[in-house]
Amino acid sequence: MPFDRDKMKAAAAALAEQGVLIGTSSWKYPGWRGQLYHEDRYIWHGKFSEARFERLCLAEYAEVFKTVCVDAAYYKFPDHRFLESLVSQVPVDFLFALKVTDEITLKRFANLPRFGWRAGAANEHFLSAGLFDSAFLGPCREFQANIGLLIFEFSHFSPREFERGRDFVEALDGFLGKLPWGWRYGVEIRNRGFLHPEYFAALSRHGAAHVFSSWQDMMPVNEQLALPGSRTNPEFFGARLLLRPGRKYEEAVKLFSPYDRIKDPYLEGRAAGARLIQEARNGAGATKGFIYVNNRLEGNALETIAAMVEQAGAAPLSRYAVP
Repeated sequence: MPFDRDKMKAAAAALAEQGVLIGTSSWKYPGWRGQLYHEDRYIWHGKFSEARFERLCLAEYAEVFKTVCVDAAYYKFPDHRFLESLVSQVPVDFLFALKVTDEITLKRFANLPRFGWRAGAANEHFLSAGLFDSAFLGPCREFQANIGLLIFEFSHFSPREFERGRDFVEALDGFLGKLPWGWRYGVEIRNRGFLHPEYFAALSRHGAAHVFSSWQDMMPVNEQLALPGSRTNPEFFGARLLLRPGRKYEEAVKLFSPYDRIKDPYLEGRAAGARLIQEARNGAGATKGFIYVNNRLEGNALETIAAMVEQAGAAPLSRYAVP
């Protein structure tokens, strides 16, 4: 059976009441037409309008799921107009996770065209608590009721940037200590060698959550879950199941586009997702879990979520569930 929109809507609502916020990483995927999205909503002058779809599909997404991770905030500081456009399309109980803009999290700008003259240069605003407060949190404050988690995603650091993990932890510790209270902060790293007790202790000191991330060079999420101290805040956690470890991002894009079906099941990743769902549910509402799945994990995030939810003990939602 295909992805069942109505069953997922009921399951997502029930899980949200139990403290489990599960959704996708971004939402503007035309490949989900016929699964999550009704194509007739986006017909203009007799044919599918991609512009209309990108502008309006969040409202339809929010009819089913209770949360989504906003990747766009990573590339540009969010402004009032952008945030208002998001919040205006969702119910009052819908929660966004926002990736914090890379102006804060990059130690050195990559050699990419989008960075212009700064490409390859050191970033003077790396871990600037003042800039984060003014340029990122400033516009967000009016919409705080709809912001569930703020994620500091740190790309893989080279030895030139941080020779030792303890140097990163020292810088991160100082940064987190300057942040305003009242927000849920998550930290996602891409250096598996930095996953040591000092890192987890620093997050714990400041009430930030380690974001369990499935990524190319990271250890699998189930191994991260087994690390002592990895639950750094008892009140919430974050997880982003983005990519099977060992697989390059570009390879996944080529293999899985247009993301309309699962092409390569990743059972270990699903089991980790199901375990995270169960942990949040077992917290009886005391622990909120923010869990996000990307199409590039298996090919279709909707079917992956359905399989995880079913494996965690909900009603059957997908033909891809593990017996």
